[in-house]
Amino acid sequence: MQIPGHPRVEIVVPVKNEEHDLGPNIRRLREFLDTAFPFPAEVCIADNGSTDATYEIGTLLAAELPGVRVVRLEQSGRGRALKQVWSASTAEVLAYMDVDLSTNLNALLPLVAPLLAGHSDVAIGTRLAKSSRVVRRPKREFISRSYNLLLRATLNAHFSDAQCGFKAIRADVARELLPLVEDTSWFFDTELLVLAEQAGLRIHEVPVDWVDDLDSRVAIAKTVGEDLRGIARLMRNRVDLEAIRQKYGRPRILDPRTALAARVLRFCAVGVLSTAAYALLYLVLRQGLPAQVANLLALLITAVGNTALNRRITFGVRGIEGRWRHHLRGLVTFGIGWSLTAASLWLLHTAVSAPHQAVEITVLTIANLAATVVRFSLFQAWVFDDDAPTLPAFEPPAVLDQTRSN
Repeated sequence: MQIPGHPRVEIVVPVKNEEHDLGPNIRRLREFLDTAFPFPAEVCIADNGSTDATYEIGTLLAAELPGVRVVRLEQSGRGRALKQVWSASTAEVLAYMDVDLSTNLNALLPLVAPLLAGHSDVAIGTRLAKSSRVVRRPKREFISRSYNLLLRATLNAHFSDAQCGFKAIRADVARELLPLVEDTSWFFDTELLVLAEQAGLRIHEVPVDWVDDLDSRVAIAKTVGEDLRGIARLMRNRVDLEAIRQKYGRPRILDPRTALAARVLRFCAVGVLSTAAYALLYLVLRQGLPAQVANLLALLITAVGNTALNRRITFGVRGIEGRWRHHLRGLVTFGIGWSLTAASLWLLHTAVSAPHQAVEITVLTIANLAATVVRFSLFQAWVFDDDAPTLPAFEPPAVLDQTRSN
């Protein structure tokens, strides 16, 4: 419900040392809101640690333009600025955009409308949709797509564009999520989205038209390092989201056969990667070791990585709880795989005294593939059984439809 006298939407523009772009772009944004945006909206300039005239210009803009205010933070950090302003806001929907206005402003209404209507909880602009029109340097495009693929592989993220500087969130949802977000810099967006998705919140995506800012100040190497550390932290630490999930989450109703098929596909993808790594390791180790020893070492090394990947990607187990138990049980499945491949090697060398390495690799690969069904069954029923999310039980279609209507 809207509080009388308060904006329905607050748009935060985090800035640091942007004295040249701030004035013209805030005026352009304010004009758009006054002439083409149907909801009462306020603009907040969040200056975080500027050392030039950015804050002074922001103060003049706030005095000149109704519906513009400025906040000063002595410490830098985009995430810190957003967290502070959003936490104190009285608006219904909280948004932010980059000061360069790289995103076409016509996407603002499609971004916030589902939040104002209560249909969605978080909304993001995406530059990676087929209908998006993007002008961006190849290097930035490659980094962005690689980063989002990494999020899918490590955190099982389903949103398409974590780093687009064009996002919004319902204020009531923000009050629940913001205290749980630790990052105060560029990883803030990603962490907020990951937590929202894990809590079962609805994330609405809007294809945007985007023109890259050639004067971007982002330190790519530093930001990449911070992002990798943030991903590792989220993989390592499990955040308790049950209260938010119960309050706002909308669980997806999946046919159990669909859920099982998705798990099998993830397991197979990890298996293909592990098999390739195993074959490469075996070839390297075989240069100086007997076949059985090279096979044992290659299997042992890849088994540890295989268990870790399946734990996180296939079975959705996060955090350190139960990790050692999972790896110990994984080693038992390794023992089964090793016995199958060792037996196949023994049979090969019994039949052929000096087989070619290509023949060895072929036989061992077939043996590994044969052991895949056994490994999946053990992973499903024993290795991760205590901690993996349970697949939905089978329900007739009528029951599923009734669940959806509720």
